[in-house]
Amino acid sequence: EYKLTPKWMEITVGANYRAYRPNSNGTIFSDTSGVVIKNNEWGAYVGLEKRILSDKLKLNATTRVDKNDNFKYLWSPAVSAVYTLNKNHTWRAGFSSAIRNPTLSDQYLYYPVGRAILIGNLTGFDSLVTIPSLLDFYNTQKKDTLDYFNVSPVVPEKVQTIEFGYRTTLFDHIYMDAGYYYSYYQDFIGYKLGADISYIAAANDAKVNKVYRVATNSLDKVTTQGVAIGVSYFFSTFYTLSGNYSWNELDRHGSDDPLIPAFNTPKNKYNLGFGARDMQTNFTLLNKLWNKLPVIPIHNWGFNINYKWVQGFLFEGSPQFTGTIDDYGLLDFQINKHIPKLKTTVKLGSSNILNNLHYEVYGGPLIGRLAYLQLLVELN
Repeated sequence: EYKLTPKWMEITVGANYRAYRPNSNGTIFSDTSGVVIKNNEWGAYVGLEKRILSDKLKLNATTRVDKNDNFKYLWSPAVSAVYTLNKNHTWRAGFSSAIRNPTLSDQYLYYPVGRAILIGNLTGFDSLVTIPSLLDFYNTQKKDTLDYFNVSPVVPEKVQTIEFGYRTTLFDHIYMDAGYYYSYYQDFIGYKLGADISYIAAANDAKVNKVYRVATNSLDKVTTQGVAIGVSYFFSTFYTLSGNYSWNELDRHGSDDPLIPAFNTPKNKYNLGFGARDMQTNFTLLNKLWNKLPVIPIHNWGFNINYKWVQGFLFEGSPQFTGTIDDYGLLDFQINKHIPKLKTTVKLGSSNILNNLHYEVYGGPLIGRLAYLQLLVELN
């Protein structure tokens, strides 16, 4: 990336390149029998930034082009405006577009999991049968219950997003940031389940050759929207009360497309925290109870206590790893001590300190307490 700073505008140009060379010997990818997977992608972008109205309004426009070996060129423009009335009030609005290339798994995966195969999709599939209609056939023995469908090759996902936000400082102690976004997806990447069968007319029977979970794109409109708000209250020099909340929702607008979106995002979650940093105070309670007890200096200490709650949601993975994640709440704690002479901060803490065993991925392991000790040395 390189930035040019003429007086009239700031200009940013940049590019990136990424080369994938997986070598799984057929364990998870389709790289057997001498097949070598090579996948390259690159992107380039240019951004323009201009400040007007005595630097209160910042305008930004960018555009980007991306290319993957297996897909066409894609453009993604964006514009934004940030208006700062004063140091306490800032508004922002923006329109952006982006692309998401199918992952290596979406393109090249070949992974048998019991009776099904998780498979990438660069070439498409013809005449697969939906699983519900196959079960209906076995129950009714009526051929016309079989529902055949084709799957087009997977292509990059495109999204266009509008966003609005507001940031403020109130009464010199309260900081708040709130934002809303609405995203419209084209070719939303997900999965479909289908069976490759051979229908035997003489016996009115269907032989299941293979069952696939195929990476593919949504045929219909998919949107997401969300709200995030964070508030921090700074008081008594060293202490902070904080909280944040987010709401996210995917809407398929009544589509009957059997796509599995694998959104895997809780609808509601929040954090509540209390902490302090660089404390320069004394603990006097014992001395007040009895003046012969010492005053305990508390210098260069800090701590954080945080409670996180996550609403349960449907986790969609492979066929046997799709199910409900329950609500869970976690308490994290950390204490730290800064040693100026050594330019070192010592941190001792634990996530999920109460050891609330919970699942975050359906089919994954239970997650419990994680304790840690960290040394941070600042050379400058």
